[in-house]
Amino acid sequence: MSERSTLDLAGVGAGPFNLSIAALADSRLPQLATRFFERRQALSWHPGLMLPDTHLQTGFLKDLVTAVAPDSRHSFLNYLVSHRRFYRFLNAELGSVSRAEFSDYLRWVGERLESVALGQGVREIELDAHGFRLRTDSGDYRARHLCLGTGKAPWMPEFATALRGPHCLHAAEIAHARRDFSGLRVVVVGGGQSGADVFLNALRGHWGQPRSLDWISRRRNFEPLDETAFTNEYFTPGYTSAFHGLSRAVREREVAAQKLASDGITPAALQTLYRELYHRFDVLGEPRWARLLPHRSAVALKRQGTGLSLTTEHGLGGERERFDADVVIFATGFSSQLPACLAPLAERLPRDTHGELVLGPHFEVAWDGPAAHRLYAVNAGRHSHGIAEPQLSLMAWRSATILNHVAGREVFDLADSDGPVAWHPLAAHSDVVEQRWAQAI
Repeated sequence: MSERSTLDLAGVGAGPFNLSIAALADSRLPQLATRFFERRQALSWHPGLMLPDTHLQTGFLKDLVTAVAPDSRHSFLNYLVSHRRFYRFLNAELGSVSRAEFSDYLRWVGERLESVALGQGVREIELDAHGFRLRTDSGDYRARHLCLGTGKAPWMPEFATALRGPHCLHAAEIAHARRDFSGLRVVVVGGGQSGADVFLNALRGHWGQPRSLDWISRRRNFEPLDETAFTNEYFTPGYTSAFHGLSRAVREREVAAQKLASDGITPAALQTLYRELYHRFDVLGEPRWARLLPHRSAVALKRQGTGLSLTTEHGLGGERERFDADVVIFATGFSSQLPACLAPLAERLPRDTHGELVLGPHFEVAWDGPAAHRLYAVNAGRHSHGIAEPQLSLMAWRSATILNHVAGREVFDLADSDGPVAWHPLAAHSDVVEQRWAQAI
């Protein structure tokens, strides 16, 4: 292979997380030979969920680079200045950035990076005596290290997969095609942010006026995202580092307890939805053709004539209910899948109890290969690094952690001062505490 085809770090996929690594490497490690292979011809962020009036759950400063390299040319602020709308953005006083604008920011960064190879998928990855060998749509490459960034796949319950199609679909696909729900019975399953976005757009007639609209959630209520100040301490490097050092049982317990810190509905969306329902059905007096149905688990789906019949089980008394529908939309999240190109190495990659890769403190994947050649993974460590791992909040910090590890030196200064919350037991740091107390008095 030519010298051009030999890489220090190869990325599989160019979604936001790998794009962050590419942008930071361009900013601070131009001597590092990197290439990020993306099978799509153009960068777009969850295009199937690109619905009107949908927004991020994180602030715009948590972009690809700012948290660790605020002087980078790939920042969201530079994007605003380059597009000559910095002042209008400020004047709009936006509580959060729209998904459409953030997706355009990602596209803008990706198109400026020579290391991002669009329309070049990775077909197969093997390991030989010299490192990883990648067979791609544009030829073969060799890499010392890999970073997996292909994301997660939409998940639907097994009973629904056989019926998947135009009338039984995942929310992540809804914007891929023109849809007309006029006069149809529509059911949305899933009580998170995606379910709220789909329900609100259907309520507003984005796909035409439905005959009926039901929103089913197994949660006890349509619950808000907890985005208060102390909860947001979960989304800091200090907490994430402390979390990784906990036992597996404790990590499992904490992730379960923190669900609404990352998997609720934004209070703004809930308020908007409640006002819409109040105006339509209380003020204007429309018949209640839209219903919210919490505390129900979907347990079966079958064809019923030309439509579908969804069976649920109530969480309080176990009663079964049937919902007849023409369209059922599952907003049921995503699951981890190893990309097909890694099949030759699959047996060398142990999985945890959730079927996810096992990650070290620098997001390196545990495997039985040579230590000189490492795999890293992004958006794969919810149960090893905490609830911030699948979110944008610590994206730049994680990317810098990986790049420091690849470079073997501290390219990015990731030290942070103590925050207001002490995550470790004080007894473990008694000497430090006593020293600080002595200095204070």
